[in-house]
Amino acid sequence: MGGQYRIKGNKYPRMRRRRRHGRLAVIAVASAAALGMAGWGTLQLIDVFTGGGGKASAAGPKSGCGIGATPSPTATAPLPKPGGITVNVFNATTRSGLAKKTADELKKRGFKIGDVGNATKTYDKKVKGTGLLLGPAASLNTSLPVLATQLTTAERRTDAARKNATVDLIIGNAFKDLAKKPDADKALAALAQPKPTPTDKKSC
Repeated sequence: MGGQYRIKGNKYPRMRRRRRHGRLAVIAVASAAALGMAGWGTLQLIDVFTGGGGKASAAGPKSGCGIGATPSPTATAPLPKPGGITVNVFNATTRSGLAKKTADELKKRGFKIGDVGNATKTYDKKVKGTGLLLGPAASLNTSLPVLATQLTTAERRTDAARKNATVDLIIGNAFKDLAKKPDADKALAALAQPKPTPTDKKSC
């Protein structure tokens, strides 16, 4: 071939268009940004449905958190001590001497003793169990439980018509003896210190 330029050897120049590197770079950046936005949006959705993990605690403690962690004591009035309870002891059985014997033992254990004798016709020979504890309506959750520690199997009743605060121990046919003093003392101690009642727990 003639002319100014000659082709030498077996390599020929290739006619190519110049690559547009700028456009490719823009596309790559845009793709990365789109992926980043998609990932960020996914994390936001996860935070919405899961409560945001531990970040929510930075705003302050949650209301109701920790409820039930500390048990609250049972709200009841203090029970009277044996020395503040007057007990009438009546014998509703055919066995003589039970009322006085039982009254003497209750006196040794700190109770005040009122009337002692045979039961009235209303209860005479009609108490089938070990005994009947009878008192005014106010004694149901006060003096009657204290007296019941001395005879745990006795039935408890209240008499709304009773005006005074004394309570009756009416000895029944199945009565043998009062509870042993060590057992009665343990029951009194447990009654004076009831276990606290825990409130409902809530997860934080």
